[in-house]
This record gives sequence, structure tokens and C-alpha cells, in this order.
Amino acid sequence: MSEVGVNSKAETMHPATPSAWEQLTNPALAEQQQQTQQLQSQQSQVTRPQLQASSPTAVSNNNSSVPVTPTKSSPPDVASGAPTTPGPPGPGTPAANFSEELAPELVQQGWRKFWSKREGRPYFWNKLSGESLWEPPMLNRGQQQFDPLTDPLGICSSTPVGSNGPLPHTNSSYGGGNSTLASPQNSTLKRRASEDAHMGASGTGGAPPLKKYVLPGPWDLEVATNALIYERLPTTFPQPYPEVEALRGSLTLRLAKTYEDLCNKRESIAPPKDSFQRWLMERRIIDQGIDPLLPSQCSPEISPLMYREILRDIPIRIVKPKFTGDARKQLSRYCDAAKKIVERRGASEDSKKIVKWNADDAYEWLRKTVGASYEDFQDRLTHLQRQCEPHIISTVRVSVEQLCNKLYLLSVQHARTIRERHAQILKESGIPELTAPLQPPVTRKVWCYPVQFALPSPRMPQIDYTTDRDHMVIKYTNTSVMAAPDTHVINISHLQKLEQLYRYNCFDDKKFDLFIGRTYCMLKRYSTFLGSNANPNHQDPELTQSALPAVVFECLHQHFNVTFECFASPLNCYFRQYCSMFGDTDSFFGSRGSFLDFKPVSGSFQVNPPYCEELIDATLQHIDRLLTDSADPLSFIVFLQEWKDPALKCLSKIADSPYKRKQLVVMGMEHEYRHGMQHCIPKSEVNFKSIVGTMVVWLQNAAGYAKWAPTEPRVDALLEAFRPGRERDRDKTASSVSIQPSCSASASSPEATGSGSNNDVSTGASKSSASATV
Repeated sequence: MSEVGVNSKAETMHPATPSAWEQLTNPALAEQQQQTQQLQSQQSQVTRPQLQASSPTAVSNNNSSVPVTPTKSSPPDVASGAPTTPGPPGPGTPAANFSEELAPELVQQGWRKFWSKREGRPYFWNKLSGESLWEPPMLNRGQQQFDPLTDPLGICSSTPVGSNGPLPHTNSSYGGGNSTLASPQNSTLKRRASEDAHMGASGTGGAPPLKKYVLPGPWDLEVATNALIYERLPTTFPQPYPEVEALRGSLTLRLAKTYEDLCNKRESIAPPKDSFQRWLMERRIIDQGIDPLLPSQCSPEISPLMYREILRDIPIRIVKPKFTGDARKQLSRYCDAAKKIVERRGASEDSKKIVKWNADDAYEWLRKTVGASYEDFQDRLTHLQRQCEPHIISTVRVSVEQLCNKLYLLSVQHARTIRERHAQILKESGIPELTAPLQPPVTRKVWCYPVQFALPSPRMPQIDYTTDRDHMVIKYTNTSVMAAPDTHVINISHLQKLEQLYRYNCFDDKKFDLFIGRTYCMLKRYSTFLGSNANPNHQDPELTQSALPAVVFECLHQHFNVTFECFASPLNCYFRQYCSMFGDTDSFFGSRGSFLDFKPVSGSFQVNPPYCEELIDATLQHIDRLLTDSADPLSFIVFLQEWKDPALKCLSKIADSPYKRKQLVVMGMEHEYRHGMQHCIPKSEVNFKSIVGTMVVWLQNAAGYAKWAPTEPRVDALLEAFRPGRERDRDKTASSVSIQPSCSASASSPEATGSGSNNDVSTGASKSSASATV
């Protein structure tokens, strides 16, 4: 009697009901569950009389009978034995018929087929490498492109996988969530969490898209790129390392001090203001060396910019005096300095005679002239310069050339020392150097992506950081390189911005283990480059890193669909994609590298280069080549400050350009810029008025002009955005309105922003197995 009761109980055990999440994410599973419930209700009506006929005490009295424990069964469509779906394997073991489906070569490579209860479909797992795929694997796929120790199933990887490896990150809206653009490279998909499959998904049957946090501030990091490029090689520079950056900073500071001493001792002048920074920028245009900051392989070795700026300050630096008395003193000082140079520097007899005669004539005019006007003194100084300058230059030319050459040779020596130390650190970390040239990538158009590395990153050392009110202090200590700890300060708002940029652009460090170390390297690099200008208490605003106001960027994006900055940094960028001077330290935060190495074929760009004539000239030539070579819509809106002393000679290229569509000037003191040190100064000091005008030029090819033409309403909106005080009004409006997080990633797709056609476009670039995905 007891056996009948137990058997009857076992026959009526039902499969465990799928969870609400499984039914929500799998509509077919929900429908089959309803059919199963109806079938169970019909069976219960038949079995109820049998249970009543059996003795209820038989089961309880029979202690020797072991009750049958029900187990969660497979989905109904699998349990019903549908011919199109293989039966589910037991938990943790592959089914026999699954192994028979795999090719013998795949089985030998370690591939096995399992059933995913969560997803309701089979997946493929490699017991040798730990790789896990949804789609059937292919033969000769090469080495896996993920870390099997930290992510054995590839769930943390949100990028599609191609036959050549993972593709650079793009918005999920490019491919629509878990789907990708149809291409031969997307033959396999790496497994990911169920909720990732519904990111940005539209239509019925899917879960609602996940909410995304939008970071408030003077930026918009949710704007996706509309810039298309051809796939490019990763950089051969090693990834930044704190000890190397500290060493580079100390050697660069020593080089700047040497430059100052050479100017003082050899030429008896102070080094021209910011000339060392401009020298670094000018050398980067032609440098093919081994260091990302210090020039080490340039031709010619003597910098024309440094040579020109030093000669301009000999015998004294000419400035525009404020008062008539200052003009008189400057004329007298010039006469004294000119006579000393020709007397002490071994000038020719003719040069000495001409310079002394003109200087004595100016002295005589100063003694006899009473009540001369401001213009009289300035005219006399101009005449004296015209007469004496050729002879002074011929006297000091060789000395200035030797100064420039010595500075370059010291830079080469320092760059070699830095590279040797970096190579030693890589060797200690077990990272081999590149011995063979990298294989060129497939020629195809892709959405622009950050700089990639051919070498992985060493393990970061300990870096201390503390929070103090509204800023964070990052401190690195290394007694072998620095006598005292190296400290950098950054506002909390900009630190959050770096975190968001890191989250968007860095995929080899999902757990942010390397974030503080890479942030320190980036801050140290810019502090090294700016030198004394990196001090937040510096009187003058830092101009090489100054940026347009946020309201101007909003206008550019709204009316001209600008999504990319050609000269920016992680600290002052408005968009999450940009070009910067230091692609190695900035790539983790979205940098596409140097603009002169960036070759887009389509897109709308904002160009605001720092004031360096050689750099501006190279930029205009690069833009002209890009517009000539591309038939796709291409637009560059160039912003140049109108510095009159010295005036830019390269501006004639703009006037003669066939791609110039419109040009205007925003008057000085009628618009503002953002401070170059905005990441570490109070918010009230960020905006400053520009004392000079800003020239705005639209350079567009035919397709770009047809799509983003500078019409009168658009230009008027841009001029209105330049009006002082607009950014403060924007901040007040933003603080009074609560910010709603974005509910879909599809709003930031290139299609949604009007980026144009994406024909023959892949979602990224293929990377070698050794490259770090950034």
C-alpha cells in the first residue's frame, strides 16, 4: 500500500516553474509554461481520485521509503522532445548528442557543448582555454582575446568578437544591443549576461532598457561619434607607468632649467615666455623618436621656432609700453644692450661701426628732444631696430644655433635614459619587447576608436589618494626617482568625469584596478609639459589648454552636428572622443591620438589649436589634405585667436583655401574661454574674458557643406552662444532642473545625431592578441 502511495506521489511531481525573469526575457518560454500549466491541471483532475483511494498514513508510517526529491527540469520546449532543439544535458556535464554534433577537430581543441538554463539555448565552452561562446566555434580562431582568470565566460566583455579578435567599443545602438552589423568578422559572439542582451533593445517581448547615469557638468559625454576612419595599427609606445612618468618629469624639468641657464649666460636674456612648451609642440610635428614628450629624432635638429623666438628677444624683449615714460626707457635700454652685444661678442668692424653710430644718434636725440610724444619714441625705436637688427643677428646667429642644438642633444639623451628604464620595467614584469613589425590591418571604415597598444600594461605600484572636501589629492612616492612625494590635486567633479571617460573607453580594466595609476600618469604628463604654468595660483590663465565654453559646444553640436574635438585633453574635453597631444596617457580616457596622425574620412569637427605657428600651419595643411581626399561629408570649424604680436603668417592659407565657406571674428573682451587649469581651480575662476578676438572659419568639402552649411541662423546662434555670461545662465538652469538619467543608449547613436550613412562600416577594429583594449 505504501509503495502505491509513493509511486503515485512520484508520478505527479511537476517540473519546477521557470522564474519570472526567465519568462520575462523569453516570451516563448512563457507561452510554453502556460501550456504546461493547463496540461498539469488536466492531469491533476485524473490523479485526484487515485490519491484519495490510497491510504494517507501509508507514506508516513513507512520510514524505510525514501521520498523522491523533485529536480528542476529543462524548459518545456526541450523536454517535449522538439526535433529542432537538442535535449538538455545534465547540470555540469555535456550531453552525448551534443558532443556528436561538434567536429572532431573542435573536440580535440577542447570544445564542448552545454545547455544554458538561464538563456534556454546551448552554448560552447573550451575546457582548455576557458573561453565560452554562444555561436558554434570555428577552426583556427587563434588565441582568445580575454583573460580566462578574471572573466572565464566572457560575460564582462560587452564588445562583439570577430574572427580576428574583439572589436573596439562602440555604442550598443550601433548594432542594437546583442546584435552586430552583418559582416564576415562577426561569426562568433561571446557570452554575456542576459540583461546586456536587452540594452537598447526596442520592440515587444524584451525587458525594458537599463537606465544609464548621465554625469552633469560642463561637458556632454553621452554624444557618440560621427567620425569615420580607416582601421589603423596600434601604437608601439609602451603603456604609461608611474615610475617612468616621474623620471620623465624630473628630466624634463632639468632640461627646462638648462634652457633657462643657457639663455641667461650665453645671450644675457630671460628665456621667451612659454617658448619651451612651444618648442615641445613644434618638435612633436616632425619627431619620429622613442619618447612621447621629449624630441629624440627630428630633422632639422635646430628648431626654427626656438631660433626665431630667441633672436626676437635679442638684445632686449620689445613690449608695448603703457605710458610715454616707459617708451622712453625702452628706447634707452635698447641702445645700451645693442652696443654691449657688438662690443663683447666679437662683431665685425662694420657691424660695430653701424650699431654704435645708430645708438649714439638715438642718445643724442633723447638728450635734445623735450616733450616727445609716445608715437615719437615708438617710431624712433622702430627705426633703430631696422638699422641694427641685421648686424646683431649676424653676431649672435652661431651662438643661438649652438644653444638650440645643445638643447636637442640633451633631449635625445634624456629620452634614451627614459626608454631604457621603461624597457627594464617591462622585462621585470615578463612583458617581451616587439621584435617583428605589426601586421597592417584590413582596409575598412570604422567608427573612430581610442589609441590601442601593442604591449600590455605592467602591474601598477601603490599610489596614495585622499579626499579633501571638493578635491582629491593623488600622491606617488618613489625615493629612487624623486626626493619628495609627487602630489597632484584634481576636483571631484573632474575626477568623476575621468571615471566616466575611463568607463566608456577602457576595456582592459573593468574593475578599475589601474585607474588611479593611469590617472596619475596623465596628470603628471600635463604637469610636466606645462611646467610652472601648471601651478593653480599662476596669475595668467593657461592658454595652451584653454577651451571654448560649454554653451558654444552645445551650439556646435545642435546646429553643425559637431561630435569631435581635434585639440583637447581628458581634463578640458567636452565630448568623450577627441584628439590630444599625448595619446599614450590619454587613450584610456578617450583620446584618438595626435590630430596630425588622425585621418577621418567623414564627420564634423571642432578645431582649436594652441598658439604655435608651426602647429597651426601643419594643422591647416592636414585639414586641406583630408578635405581633398574624402568625398564623404567632412567639416572642420576652426577657432584661432587673433594674436597680433607676432602675427600668424600661415593665415594666408585660409584665405586661399578653396574649402573656406565662411569666416567671422568674435571681438575681444566680448567672449570668454575656460581656464586651462579648470580641473584644479575654483569654479568661480574658470571663465575668463579673451583680450583678443577669435576668428572662426568653416572649412568643408562639397558633401560637408551640403549637410552642415554655415547658414545665417546657425551663425547667429553661434555668436549668441559666445555672449559672456551664457555659461553662468546655463549652470543656473541646470541646477534648478533635476537631471534625469538616460533610459536608452540608442539616443546617442550616430544615426540619431545625424551622422550620415554608415555603409561599409564595421563597429570597430581588430586587435592582436597581445594588445590592450583601450
